[in-house]
Amino acid sequence: MTDVQHSILFVCMGNICRSPTAEGVTRALVEQAGLASYFHLDSAGTHDHHVGEGPDRRTQQAALKRGYDLSGQRARQVSIKDFHAFDRILAMDLRNLALLQQRCPNALQDKLGLFLDYAEGHEGGEVPDPYYGGTSGFERVLDMAEAGARGLIRAFAPQLGWMGSSFSAGKNPY
Repeated sequence: MTDVQHSILFVCMGNICRSPTAEGVTRALVEQAGLASYFHLDSAGTHDHHVGEGPDRRTQQAALKRGYDLSGQRARQVSIKDFHAFDRILAMDLRNLALLQQRCPNALQDKLGLFLDYAEGHEGGEVPDPYYGGTSGFERVLDMAEAGARGLIRAFAPQLGWMGSSFSAGKNPY
């Protein structure tokens, strides 16, 4: 893993719906672009409700329909070490961003942000929690995760000399 130049942690509340989706989608698109060795990706939750569990069954089903396998992921809680270990820590919503800001050392606050700030047309937006809703909520999270992942690649990949164009806005590569 000596090639890694960007480390990104995706964060939601329980790490079973939104953040594992963001991690899995970003991982797949980075691999598709041939940039996997340049990125270290992970996800975590601000709460410890689901530590050790896999992503929610509905999250996994929706993701698998689009070709994303999230079954190997396990929920964990954000730790103080994460603020030092990751270059970017991206929250799925303002509530979790505020929790991260409370826990993060002042000198590292610039690492924090919203995932959708990278998604064209969604800047400043929040990824809604689909947990208590129907299947359409999980599909919407996937749409947003794909937009955010494409935006992350566009933002960071030029630093790696990659100028690929296979991530046009609104086009699912699968």
